[in-house]
Amino acid sequence: MTSPSMTAQPGTPYGEFLAEQEEIQRLKWLASERDGHDIGFEFALNDWAQNHRAEWRIMRNRQRKQQA
Repeated sequence: MTSPSMTAQPGTPYGEFLAEQEEIQRLKWLASERDGHDIGFEFALNDWAQNHRAEWRIMRNRQRKQQA
């Protein structure tokens, strides 16, 4: 169980780190299911950073601006 003091706020550096990590884990799961074996975190991290991070950040920043 996570205590309230350990919950990262969206928009903080740690909150953004956790959000990115969640996206990497999602990619890892989907790619591992597709390939029929665990692709590993490092491979998923590199794939996500090279192919998805920039677009994800643009979408995330747009959503944050719309909510403000």
